[in-house]
Amino acid sequence: MYKLIKTDKHSKARLGTIQTAHGEIQTPFFMPVGTNGTVKSLTFSDLNSIGAQLMLSNTYHLNLRPGMKILEKAGGLHNFSGWHKPILTDSGGYQVFSLAKLRKMSDDGVEFRSHLDGSKHYLTPESVMEIEKTIGSDMVMPLDECAPYPCSYEDAEKSVERTTAWARRSKDHFYDTKMTENQKLFGIIQGSIYEDLRERSAKELLEIGFDGYAIGGVSVGETVKEMFDALRWVEPLLPSDKPRYFMGIGYPDQIVKAVGEGIDMFDCVLPTRFGRHATAFTRRGRVVVKNAQYAEDFSPLDPDRDIPFCQEYSKAYLRHLAMQGEITALHVISYANVHFYVNLMHQMREAIKEDRFVEFEREFLEEFNSELRHAI
Repeated sequence: MYKLIKTDKHSKARLGTIQTAHGEIQTPFFMPVGTNGTVKSLTFSDLNSIGAQLMLSNTYHLNLRPGMKILEKAGGLHNFSGWHKPILTDSGGYQVFSLAKLRKMSDDGVEFRSHLDGSKHYLTPESVMEIEKTIGSDMVMPLDECAPYPCSYEDAEKSVERTTAWARRSKDHFYDTKMTENQKLFGIIQGSIYEDLRERSAKELLEIGFDGYAIGGVSVGETVKEMFDALRWVEPLLPSDKPRYFMGIGYPDQIVKAVGEGIDMFDCVLPTRFGRHATAFTRRGRVVVKNAQYAEDFSPLDPDRDIPFCQEYSKAYLRHLAMQGEITALHVISYANVHFYVNLMHQMREAIKEDRFVEFEREFLEEFNSELRHAI
């Protein structure tokens, strides 16, 4: 599945490839989030023109709508949607965390009421595997328990124990149902902000054995230092011949920093969420287009990028559209943001290839005016 091509001579940054049933992926990479089988406000033609290599979708949401009967009849999400590049599906574990008021959890699984209509549903490690088999995703995440922040040591330990037990059950069902033919299964490391629990979780998942390893339970309210502590505690334990996924982070400077720590895979809703709120990401930081300072700013949205959406639309015009609630502005800025992320990953791959990642990281963090320029 994963092939390590090289490691930057002066950092832990890795260049590699992941082979899937729907094509090869160049690493490190960013996954635009298509929770419901689409990236909000963008078409697949948009994603292809941007150069997006794959899409992330969500098991919990797709199970509710359109439902597995429709996806099974369609032959999976690739056929249903018309997106024929790789897909990764989250298991719904984050929804177990974020929709805490709507669910009851036990060692067997999770009972929850739909946030859409209140109907009752039940997820187990095995049923999640069945759902992801029907979806036909190339990379599959097992059901896990994401501990809240803050939480006690005892609660974090319980989430590690349950995540390990569910991971073992998930893998057993994954193999029993022959999902291995076209799909790859990841393990998700939990442990909150506790070093020994993070290490324990990683070691237990390594003993079970997975196609890739994800660091979960991050970007849930902890400080950036605590987030990167969790990464640094487990990274030395992870095998070099498997992909590493830092789940749910986020900001461009955090992604650059994490690539330097040896991470390969990223996802986040921020590019399109910020786009829908008329905020653009640029090399010089964020541009909040609705701010009054841009009312008479006729310069391009991002003069540094030679793509139509960044060159053809001025900040003043986009501000006008955004203030009027015109969806054109939200589409243009979302497109520009996803392009920024995807292009940033391309730039980092080139820097690793040329053994200049440390220089790239330093220059990017300076220009972005990132707090991560300083030690964390």
